[in-house]
Amino acid sequence: MGDKAEIWHGTLALMVLKTLEAMGEMHGYGIARRIEQVSENLLALNYGTLYPTLLKLQQDGYIEAEWAVSENNRKAKFYRLTDAGRKRVAHETREWEQASAILARFLAPQEAK
Repeated sequence: MGDKAEIWHGTLALMVLKTLEAMGEMHGYGIARRIEQVSENLLALNYGTLYPTLLKLQQDGYIEAEWAVSENNRKAKFYRLTDAGRKRVAHETREWEQASAILARFLAPQEAK
């Protein structure tokens, strides 16, 4: 079980949005590290997937990006949630909580009464 899990389709965008919601403005590398940290290094984060996800979230108006200097004095693009992004986080969170609750019923069914 030492292998890292793949990120489920459709979940990376929510992980990015939730990370920005919790941590505030971050650059892509920081977002990636935080996602791995929160997953306790159980997720395999493909960096070729992260940046297209960031671009799509930006194009959809859920995040904004601005170039700035990082803590190690390098130029980096920093991302932050927009108002639309905050609304999207709330909506997606509700949907995933509902889907998880439904799936949990199948994974641990109660004995028939």
